Amino acid sequence: MPRLLRWLLLVCLWPLGSLSANEIVLVGAEDQPRIRSFVAALDARRPQDHVRFVPVAKLPSPSQLKGDTQLILLDSAALDWRLAQTDGPPALALRVSRVQAEQRLGKSRPAHLSLLWSDPPLDRQLRLTRYLLPQARRVGVLYGEHSRFLLDELRQAAGPLGLEIVAQDWPDLRDSRPLQHLLGSSDVLLGVDDPELYNSQTAKNLLLSSYARQMPLIGPNAGFVRAGALASTFSDQQDWLEVLDRLLDLPPARWPRSLYPRHFGVSGNQQVARALGLEPIDEQAAALALAEGETTP
Repeated sequence: MPRLLRWLLLVCLWPLGSLSANEIVLVGAEDQPRIRSFVAALDARRPQDHVRFVPVAKLPSPSQLKGDTQLILLDSAALDWRLAQTDGPPALALRVSRVQAEQRLGKSRPAHLSLLWSDPPLDRQLRLTRYLLPQARRVGVLYGEHSRFLLDELRQAAGPLGLEIVAQDWPDLRDSRPLQHLLGSSDVLLGVDDPELYNSQTAKNLLLSSYARQMPLIGPNAGFVRAGALASTFSDQQDWLEVLDRLLDLPPARWPRSLYPRHFGVSGNQQVARALGLEPIDEQAAALALAEGETTP
């Protein structure tokens, strides 16, 4: 009899449990293998929910979606689609950098949007600089029209570390004089994730110029480390899945307006370290050392 009662209880409660399933819609410009992998990984983490990917072109306007839909925006096309209307479900926006948000939103932070930053936190990058290059004091920073706003934050974070920010505007990328001037007045170059300054067209000039001065370049992201920068911090797919899994358990009213992942790694270029006469980079030790002083939520 007790076993029968338990079975009847489960049968009665099963429909109630199914009502708690969330509709999680990931939105992007187009379906790709990388996106399918990410969707499958999130689905595996949340078997109680209905997780699916829908291309932007196949979605109605945001205001026509059910209010309890949980939206995850995967690229700039998805972000533009959600920004087109204020009405509609709240959204978690991935792969948005601070500079991109400044370009699109200025100082505003829409209440229906939570921005999960893709660029490394500036204070974390500065602490990586201090860890790898303890003798460096003058940190050179190139900035442009859309990354100028980061300078005050950089200076505030640099002070407690005993570092000085040497900032240089680079308005015309065809003119290398600002870059050369900065390299001549700095101990290390810190790249901010500004795609107008750090991109495939400028990479060769930036990296060769820094090599010629035996100047390490920290950042602006893990991609630049593979191209020839010394090191950067980064958050990978697993780090982002952990963030999403945690946030999706909360009601959207409790989603933060912006957030960096708590977990991160360090990417180092060992060839560059050798060329600069530096010790090999122990990526795990560096990440652990940085995590001890982590203040970013």
